[in-house]
Amino acid sequence: MTTIRTWRAGAALAAFAAMLTASAATAHDPFAAWHGAAAPSSGAPAEPKIVAYRGAALFDGTGAPSRAGLTIITRGERIVAVQPDSAPLPDGAETVDVAGLYVLPGLIDTHVHVATPPDAEAARAQMRRWLYSGVTAVRGMADDLRSVGELARQARVGEVPSPDIYYAALMAGEGFFKDPRTQAVSAGAVAGRTPWMQAITADTDLPLAVAMARGTSATGIKIYADLPGDLVARITAEAHRQGVPVWTHAMVYPATPQEVIAAAPDVMSHACILAHQAQAPADRPVSYASRTPIDRAPFLKGDNLVVQNLLEQMRDRGIVLDATVRVYAEQDRAAAAPGARQPICSGPMVFALTRQAYRAGVAISAGTDGETPDSDPWPALIEEMELLQNAVGMTPADVLVAATRTAARTVNQSEDMGTIEAGKLANLVFVAADPEADVANLRRLQFTVKRGEAFQRAAFQASTD
Repeated sequence: MTTIRTWRAGAALAAFAAMLTASAATAHDPFAAWHGAAAPSSGAPAEPKIVAYRGAALFDGTGAPSRAGLTIITRGERIVAVQPDSAPLPDGAETVDVAGLYVLPGLIDTHVHVATPPDAEAARAQMRRWLYSGVTAVRGMADDLRSVGELARQARVGEVPSPDIYYAALMAGEGFFKDPRTQAVSAGAVAGRTPWMQAITADTDLPLAVAMARGTSATGIKIYADLPGDLVARITAEAHRQGVPVWTHAMVYPATPQEVIAAAPDVMSHACILAHQAQAPADRPVSYASRTPIDRAPFLKGDNLVVQNLLEQMRDRGIVLDATVRVYAEQDRAAAAPGARQPICSGPMVFALTRQAYRAGVAISAGTDGETPDSDPWPALIEEMELLQNAVGMTPADVLVAATRTAARTVNQSEDMGTIEAGKLANLVFVAADPEADVANLRRLQFTVKRGEAFQRAAFQASTD
């Protein structure tokens, strides 16, 4: 064994000496021999391509009415100008005639699950469908981050066609980690004892816990369940101190919606569970595992006064509501089967709660928390947006804002995406009919531009499995 170690050490020293000799001849990169890199080729790198999209009616994502007569100029992955069609173009610009089309910012789904459990092949198929359907970013709401981190890297550098993925590290009480989903996303480790799935108690070192979550490259911390209000508040305060957004469920069980709002998270998910605040305290579930249906009647007769108080606080604090209406409509369809278990909330009840939030001025984002079958040519986000328009009663323009500008807030990326303006990423969706008249016109998508690269809808084919 000693001989082998001596030989290995000698070989390593010889290799290091060779590296030093090579580095003397390549002073521009003294470590080129170490990492195996070839000397750079002569000449400057290729200039980013300049593209001018001319002739489309522009919905910029701010909520302002669409405008005609504007050209969007991109350079590489960024928008460099939005200017009148009559203005001169930069030298060398490639012109794309999009006359007769409508353009809006890339869509963002604010509630997806990419790896629960991890299945990279299936995830990449879904990521491809998202992108070819106009989705240029998604918010992953707790998964196996070992898998998601690699998928996010592949998406970001363009190795696979995909939206950019922004994701959460999860924190919850110890009881939550009996949930089989937590086992699935912690395989090989102990659920609740990983940086991406942490069990929090009153004795937890919160600065360290938040730092560990940050170390996963997560965009935000998701607070899920089995935590009292004071711990929700402490986690949120520490995360914000370290510059990390906080995303919660609207009730964290036993922490009530009122206690969650008082903690001032950035985003709260599921309009359905705001209704728990209107229940008598003795009737409120103390565990997320309780699936007892909530009485629908108090929420279907008009605005609920208890919920109205919550919504006004959310509005005043700038908390975004990730309403997820489609998932409850889907549960209604499943519950129609004989003997099926009834969901906590019905679709009409969630539509009513979201409608009340909309009228109260709460910022609403478009998130799905579920998907259409792989064989469907369109992802769930399109149906989510149609329900926000047709069942909730939001205007088409406000629905588009929910999936663009407001959605960008949920992933803490407002500086880079959500609207079409100079300096933002070149994330664009071109459709053949006016989405501001009806969001169903998103199904007439022609092509998506993500970080300056175009993806033609005609090149996409849904799975036939």
